[in-house]
Amino acid sequence: MLSAARFLPSRFGSALLPIRAITSAASTAAKPRQDSDAQPFPPPVTQLSEEEMAFKETVRRFGQDVLRPLVKEMDAQSKLPENVLKGCFDNGFMGIEIEDKYGGPNGSFFNTVIVVEELAKVDAGLSVVVDVQNTLVAPLVIRLGNEEQKQKYLPKLCTEWVGCFNLSEVGSGSDAFALKTSAKADGNDFIINGSKMWITNSNEANLFIVFANADPSKGYKGITAFLVERGTKGLSVGKKEDKLGIRSSSTCSVHFDNVRVPKSAILGEYGKGYKYAIECLNEGRIGIGAQMVGLAEGCFDQTIPYLQERKQFNTRLIDFQGMQHQIAQAAMEIEAARVLVYNAARLKENGLSAVKQAAMAKLYASQVATKVTSKCVEWLGGVGFTKEFPVEKYYRDCKIGTIYEGTSNIQLNTIAKLVDAEYKK
Repeated sequence: MLSAARFLPSRFGSALLPIRAITSAASTAAKPRQDSDAQPFPPPVTQLSEEEMAFKETVRRFGQDVLRPLVKEMDAQSKLPENVLKGCFDNGFMGIEIEDKYGGPNGSFFNTVIVVEELAKVDAGLSVVVDVQNTLVAPLVIRLGNEEQKQKYLPKLCTEWVGCFNLSEVGSGSDAFALKTSAKADGNDFIINGSKMWITNSNEANLFIVFANADPSKGYKGITAFLVERGTKGLSVGKKEDKLGIRSSSTCSVHFDNVRVPKSAILGEYGKGYKYAIECLNEGRIGIGAQMVGLAEGCFDQTIPYLQERKQFNTRLIDFQGMQHQIAQAAMEIEAARVLVYNAARLKENGLSAVKQAAMAKLYASQVATKVTSKCVEWLGGVGFTKEFPVEKYYRDCKIGTIYEGTSNIQLNTIAKLVDAEYKK
């Protein structure tokens, strides 16, 4: 099997690339943001630094040179080629915030937003594989893991191991804390029983972060996070779901049948799993917002050239005023969604609260992706309705954005509660 790394330009190489090592490759198409205390005013949230521009260019080239030729096959066969996944590791797209002392790129949260957005322009399925690794799995180990756990798992999460986040169950989707998976204490061990549903990356995962209730008498305050490795006796992964979209990403059920793990497998504090899940999902929503922005952009990019070339009544489609108004509306909404996502990411990166902004970013970006992809299919006419043209795939892929990591109604609830609290002060 061919390695994805061989398709990359020589200046990027095939080895893990620390973000600081690729600054010289920054694009000169736009003036980079100057990160300096001497700057009198804060920079625009959408203006990238030299490092961010260089990283974006790396991801863009990977998407165009490696990923795009395989997208149709990945979608049709519902598979993630090994060379594509390896390329993500080799080029520092996985475990972005892992420190260099653990072998990681030592990058920023905003770089996660960049890679998720850029990959989604080409394939939203691979984009979510990277998103889950960088916004849910690796951050939990980074923030909550003890040194032994960090030494054991972080080097693998940025070089070879995929992780997955096991929270949802048949009876606990939006009501996540109604989960029934249990972790019963047995001496110095815990025995986990239950099943998780719709778990992204579970087919490829080597590390499973599992939320189970270790003390049901305490309700949700008994929920505890555990680190469980693939191959542990009693852990099994079900068949891949045959999904509407993001088909290159695996979504499976995960079953725990008397899975015995030591107390040392607890991630963070006993009984704090509910808190950890909420906190990381708030950040994860920024990543999903970035995915939806990238998806809308990618669809738009595939559509506009066709409208510039195709003529009816001896006039380009893009020259009809009715079309121009729709196109302008879509371009404006994509830009507005990007600003929401980038602002939330900058807030998070600077240690500021971004719960409301993250909910707004995910909600609006998913709405924009739904609207833009639908319009693009319509603008293309008959060709837009065929699988020969890539736009219908974006239309299918976007639907998940209103569902996972908190449905649109959950985002509205979150925003409304925070607005209410603000005006009570």
